[in-house]
Amino acid sequence: MRSESDRAAVMVLVVEDEVALSDVIQAYLATAGYATASARSGPEAVELARIVSPDVIILDLGLPGLDGLEVMRRIRAFSDCYVLITTARTEEVDRLIGLSAGADDYLTKPFSVRELVARVQAVLRRSRSEFEAPDRRTVRTFGDLEIDMTAHEVRLAGRPVPLTPTERGLLMTLADRPGQAFSRRQLMETVWGDGWVGDDHIVDVHIANLRRKLEETAESARYVTTVRGIGYRMGKG
Repeated sequence: MRSESDRAAVMVLVVEDEVALSDVIQAYLATAGYATASARSGPEAVELARIVSPDVIILDLGLPGLDGLEVMRRIRAFSDCYVLITTARTEEVDRLIGLSAGADDYLTKPFSVRELVARVQAVLRRSRSEFEAPDRRTVRTFGDLEIDMTAHEVRLAGRPVPLTPTERGLLMTLADRPGQAFSRRQLMETVWGDGWVGDDHIVDVHIANLRRKLEETAESARYVTTVRGIGYRMGKG
């Protein structure tokens, strides 16, 4: 568990145009020991993300100026921080589009602010503990794909592949045990943590994003292969 000094070094950017809700979220985060900054519009969010370099962004999809999806696309051009989207839209397609644009997780309004803070704490625990075992200090090679398990860097044919933390976590989990077929639930427990509660199929969305960045599809998969009836396994490249 992070100490108070560890948490004080963590910056959470709250992007929410409802002033009262933003204030409540920031108050709960401050009580948990995190530093916060806030933005009320899309353009302000992009600018502030460049200035404060947040570890986590809580991003409302319905923003003035620029909508949340465009904000996330622009931020992803210079940051791989965790992004947790919040939305009042109930349609599943909106959440899937948010995940496809680079979000790591989502909550639908109205939500419990305590649950929101718990999600922030969960991703920060994950980022601190990921792949610290000594036996993972190596480079794994699968054809043209190289995965540096220590530096958390991925290269395809010598070129760096920009991945979100969730995409990188999924790929490194599969690469760490290339002979094992993982179920969606196993991947969620490894990458999201045992306490994560949500739809198993969120894994499919992140895998689809990962495959696109690895220049493959489900039909032509060389690196992340589907094991029918089970889940996913690392391919040989």
